[in-house]
Amino acid sequence: MALSAVAIKAAKGRAKPYKLTDGDGLFLYVTPKGGRYWRMNYRYLGKQKTLAFGVWPDTGLADAREQRDAARKLLARGEDPAERIKLDRIAATVAASNSFKAVADEWLIKVEREDRSAATMKKLRWLLAFINASIGKRPIASISAQELLVMLRKMEGKGRYETAKRLRSTCSQIFRYAIATARAERDVAADLRGALIAPKPVHRAAITSAPGAGALLRAIESFEGHSNTRAALRLLPHVFVRPGELRFAEWADFDLEKAIWTIPPHKTKMRRAHSIPLSKQAIAIIGSIEHDADYSRFLFPSLRSVDRPMSENTINAALRRMGYAQDEMTGHGFRAMAATLLNEMGLWHPDAIERQLAHCDNNAVRRAYTRGEYWDERVRMMQHWSDHLDFLRDGAKVIKGDFRKDGEAG
Repeated sequence: MALSAVAIKAAKGRAKPYKLTDGDGLFLYVTPKGGRYWRMNYRYLGKQKTLAFGVWPDTGLADAREQRDAARKLLARGEDPAERIKLDRIAATVAASNSFKAVADEWLIKVEREDRSAATMKKLRWLLAFINASIGKRPIASISAQELLVMLRKMEGKGRYETAKRLRSTCSQIFRYAIATARAERDVAADLRGALIAPKPVHRAAITSAPGAGALLRAIESFEGHSNTRAALRLLPHVFVRPGELRFAEWADFDLEKAIWTIPPHKTKMRRAHSIPLSKQAIAIIGSIEHDADYSRFLFPSLRSVDRPMSENTINAALRRMGYAQDEMTGHGFRAMAATLLNEMGLWHPDAIERQLAHCDNNAVRRAYTRGEYWDERVRMMQHWSDHLDFLRDGAKVIKGDFRKDGEAG
């Protein structure tokens, strides 16, 4: 006789365990303390076996019957239901370890070992925290492009189009890592190219006129802040590197006899070594720094600890103190100033200027050619640039450098 919900609810514990049968092997196992457990007896390859379907009332009568029917279908196909349940549990465990978050955490460890900067790692972790809140627990192989798009459009809905673009790019890198480690078959983030709102390009504030540059250089010479900050401000226009590359500059990176500053790959944006010819003025500014490597390995250490570089806000804060607003000039703006004025001179090959800016060509062959072909020109250009900066600062003609033609490839 089939069981009923009333009979199950009325079942009480007895001195010994007993069974209430339902049909086709399904029964309710009642313990002396009144616990009620769903079980199913069956035979497979001549052996008596038992399946467990859960505890009443968490698993109701209808659920238990549904599980029994599913088990009987497996038996009809010649499969052992107990083995199938075991395999399904293993698959679920594997899927959990292959969740988007699990793969993303592995990828983070990988890129950190590739010497990504602390600022980059902080930004990636922030981006992934947003991603994981939506799809972190999902098996990465099961995530669809549409599902990812819904998540990205939540960020777009806040008006953060650039962040949404970066989120898609970050997701794409994680999907490609999952493909490489055999946990996904395709990069669904690639399907979303063109699906997001294109952010308007943001140009960093920069002074790009000759008179404006002269006034800025005179303001730097009059800067009354910390001597190390003043030295950094004076050096930056002559080398026009990225502010982070200036902050992390170490004495060991400089060969002052050969007048070359070589920034190692892990400190550059493109993760490729970048060499900078040093003008006489740049070497003089470095020589004016009041400490050496025995005090700190950094040219511009933090005021709080010699084991750390100066703060990423130091240069911009100094510019504000000098009266330059955020929309007038930034530390990064020295690059735009140099690029604009050097191109306006018409004296230098555009590729030489681009190479000096470390705007690396994606073509490896052309990159190698550019590296060797324009080094001598870059040496002359950087000395001419420093002489021109002196001219703009002083408003008068200055003695030109010797535009030496020796030097090593950068």
